[in-house]
Amino acid sequence: MNTAFIQQALEGDRRAIGRAISALESGGESAYAIRHAMVAKQGRAHVIGVTGPPGGGKSTLVSAMIRCLRERGLTVAVAAVDPSSPFTGGAVLGDRIRMGERQSDEGVFIRSLASRGHLGGLATAASDVIDLFDASGFDVIIVETVGAGQSEVEITRYADTKIVVCPPGLGDDVQAIKAGILEIADVFVVTKSDLPDSRKTEADLRAMLALRKEKNALPEVLKVVATSGDGVDALVDVLMQRPARGVRHEVGGARDAYRQLSKFIASDNVANLLGMELVAASRGSTTLRMKVQRKHINFNGKCHGGMLFSLGDMALGLACNSQGHLATLVDGQLSISTAVDEGDWLIAHAYEVSRSRKIGSYQVRISRASDDAHIALIHGTVYVLDRPPVGANDD
Repeated sequence: MNTAFIQQALEGDRRAIGRAISALESGGESAYAIRHAMVAKQGRAHVIGVTGPPGGGKSTLVSAMIRCLRERGLTVAVAAVDPSSPFTGGAVLGDRIRMGERQSDEGVFIRSLASRGHLGGLATAASDVIDLFDASGFDVIIVETVGAGQSEVEITRYADTKIVVCPPGLGDDVQAIKAGILEIADVFVVTKSDLPDSRKTEADLRAMLALRKEKNALPEVLKVVATSGDGVDALVDVLMQRPARGVRHEVGGARDAYRQLSKFIASDNVANLLGMELVAASRGSTTLRMKVQRKHINFNGKCHGGMLFSLGDMALGLACNSQGHLATLVDGQLSISTAVDEGDWLIAHAYEVSRSRKIGSYQVRISRASDDAHIALIHGTVYVLDRPPVGANDD
């Protein structure tokens, strides 16, 4: 396995960065070497998440933000999550088309990521790509989610600063965006503010904020016309004044989750028996891999369905127990799309769809590492108990 490109990527080589992202998306052998190499260089960049409803002007806003940030001498990387093509599974690339004028700038790197059915507004590989951009030395990382409007708030796990785009003309503007996404904002941006309804949208947002009990850290509400640049400098001023950096690596973040879940899987007899390995982890999300061996094969010469469920169940179990409370699966449904042969590497990515104090909903996508072919999908419901997972405090 040739891994010379990994060091080149960490030194900022654009071609090598692109190759490294492809490796992280595919989950092949190189992905694990990349993750190991970039751990020591993370936590310096300012990660800005941009989310909001479809057609709200997110891509145009991001393009305008890039211009302002570059004028201040900052390097910028953008991970733009697009819907997946129903034919190839790849990103539609609409965001990259809109930001095309920035691609020729050596201080800017833009990559479209396919959501591939992943809920939460991001893509499966988004966390790894953010870490790669960080380790490669970019000053600012902008993550634009796929069009989101209600519960797509996964960006809160990765972004130091969250921008919620609120375009006018949605009817009942605040209701159209929904409370779930409104509550995550550090900054509200009323885009297309040259339109007549923009004043009403701004007034509705300020009225909503006035109802909050905590008044000390209310989000900013800014009006922007991204096509002309009006208001963009003021937005970037606000972003640069925010002190938060490396939120995803703080105590209780992804690093702690990975450390804790590594202990869990190391002590799990079934995981060890079947050869499961932990690839990545954060609060509410886990990625495992497993090589299909002779002992996994059924009488028809294919991987036994029970092995697929075991892999998915393990990923789901780790994901739901990563929050510090013991959770147990009470209902699970497996659907298998493709048969698997001996020697194939399987990737299981589990993520949290929703979670209350007692009930959590999780989804697991199992794919083949070599070509990202969809193998199986698991939907699971867990019951959350008011005590830590067994072994959580073991040394």
